[in-house]
Amino acid sequence: MLPILFFILFIGIFIIGMTWLRIGLFNIASSKMEEWIYRLTNTPIKGMIVGIVITAILQSSSAVMVLTVGLATSRLITFRQTIGIMLGANIGTTFTLEIISLKIDYLIIPLILIGVILYLLPFQKLKPLSLVFIGISMIFLSMQAFEWVATPLAETNWVEEKIIDMNSSILFSTIIGGILTAIIQSSTVVTGIAMSFLASDIIQIQTGIAIMLGANIGTCITSLIASIGGGKEAKLTAYAHIWLNIIGVVCFIPFIPALSEIASSMTNQTDVQLAHASLLFNVICSLVALPFALPFGRFIEWLHKGK
Repeated sequence: MLPILFFILFIGIFIIGMTWLRIGLFNIASSKMEEWIYRLTNTPIKGMIVGIVITAILQSSSAVMVLTVGLATSRLITFRQTIGIMLGANIGTTFTLEIISLKIDYLIIPLILIGVILYLLPFQKLKPLSLVFIGISMIFLSMQAFEWVATPLAETNWVEEKIIDMNSSILFSTIIGGILTAIIQSSTVVTGIAMSFLASDIIQIQTGIAIMLGANIGTCITSLIASIGGGKEAKLTAYAHIWLNIIGVVCFIPFIPALSEIASSMTNQTDVQLAHASLLFNVICSLVALPFALPFGRFIEWLHKGK
C-alpha cells in the first residue's frame, strides 16, 4: 500500500512541476502566442510549425489543444486551420520527454535554489523564470522518485499481475496507456512513468512504446472536454484530434517491433529509447498526414456534419 501512496504523491509532484513550468513559460511568451496562431496558420505547414513552437513553449500538447479549441470557438481561426496545429503539437510534446531523458539529476538542487532566489528577488518580471527553474527541478526529482518506487510498486500483487499482462500484450499496454492518460490528463506524465519503469527493467521496450501510443489517444480527452458547449468549429477540432491520433496509433501498432529496434540502435538506455521512439512516431505520423491535412479536414466535416 505504501509504494502506491508514494507513487501517487510523485505523480502529483510531476504534474505540479509541469504546471509551474508551463505557467512560467506561458507568462514569458504569452503576449505573442495567440497572435502567432491567428496570423500564421493559414496553411497546414505554417500551422504545424506554429504548433511545434507553441507546444515546446507550453510543454503540453493538451494546453495547446485547449487554446486551439478556444480560438476555434471564438472563430478567430477556422476548423481547417487547427489541423496543422494538431500535427505540430504532437511533435512539440516530445521535446519534454527528450529533456527529461537527459541524465542531469545533479542539477536538481541548484535549479531549486536558483528558482527560489529568483522568486524572492523584488523583481516581478523574474517570477515566471523562477517557476521555470523550480518546475524543471520538480520534474527531474519526480522522475528519480519514480525509479526509486518502481521496484517495490511492481512487487505488490495487483500491480505485478498488471505488469505481467502488459509485458505479454501490446494491445493491453496500449489500453492502459490510454486510460491512465485520460485520468491524469497528461501523456507526458504517463510516458515519463513508463520511462522510469523501463529504467528499472520492470517493463519491456515494446510495452513502453505501446503505453506511449495509448497515451497519444488518451490525451484527446482534454480537447474533447474543452469543446463541450463550444459550437461546431470546436467540436470538429476535437473530433479531428481524436481521429488523427487513433489512425496514427492503429497504423503504427504493427510496427512496434521495428520501432523498438530502431530506438534500441540509437542508445543502450531503455528509458531514452522510449523518448526517441515517441519522437520518431510523432514526427513520422505528422509528416505523413501533412499533405492530406485539407482532405482530412473535409472528411471530418463530412463525417460529423450532423453533430
